[in-house]
Amino acid sequence: MEYKNQHKHAVVSLSGGMDSSTLLLKCIHEFETVTALSFDYGQKHKVELKRAQALVDYLRRNGHNVKYQVIKLDGLVELLDSALVEGGDEVPEGHYAEDNMKATVVPNRNKIFASLVQAAALSIANRTKEDTAIALGIHAGDHAVYPDCRQEFRDADDAAFRIGNWEADKVGYFTPYLEGDKFDILKDGEKLCDQLNIEFDEVYSRTNTSYKPYPSGNSDYKSASSVERIEAFIKLNRPDPVQYEDETGPVAYEVAKAHVEKLLAEYTA
Repeated sequence: MEYKNQHKHAVVSLSGGMDSSTLLLKCIHEFETVTALSFDYGQKHKVELKRAQALVDYLRRNGHNVKYQVIKLDGLVELLDSALVEGGDEVPEGHYAEDNMKATVVPNRNKIFASLVQAAALSIANRTKEDTAIALGIHAGDHAVYPDCRQEFRDADDAAFRIGNWEADKVGYFTPYLEGDKFDILKDGEKLCDQLNIEFDEVYSRTNTSYKPYPSGNSDYKSASSVERIEAFIKLNRPDPVQYEDETGPVAYEVAKAHVEKLLAEYTA
């Protein structure tokens, strides 16, 4: 995941999840200016937008300036067929390798987001007369379920962007986790927190990975997104600072961890 950065500015697609939040830290460390964009598209897990704002606020209080904007696309909710949007089917539980996880795909989501991020990045490049990078937190663990996280999709999308815009050569891509997984991302986040002089638990308590959060804002621990996150914390050998919950109410991290360990043992048996 080594790279040579030749851009001064970065535009980050910030969902509020663990991956893009770590990417935000990396961009703060690597670029002169950082603009973060989040998208409200009618997702059930809207708590991720609150977490994204909370993280940006925390970073600003600690001397890291980030320009942040939420782009409202909630009018799309009536058009999209996905378990992740309001009015959609129930979000399935289990491991991402299971076929039913395709229900969590939002049609063309990354293409919609990419178009807006590309427009913002090219506008910054034109205004500043300096190269700008589009930063994406896509990783290898996404590929099986989400076709629009694959390299071939990104290559085709980039080709369309360059055909459709003047001076698009001013814009490049920053995808440091493309060949890694959630554990690699979390491990890098641990290092970045030290480099930026910020607290690991303060950062990751301000993220949401759950696709089935409770009305309290607490995370579930049974949906695939939560399972994958907890698995990364298990590998890192440190507790996840977010509050988990089930039908009985808030639970300790050890309860969530035990559930995931059992699920992984069954899956690999």
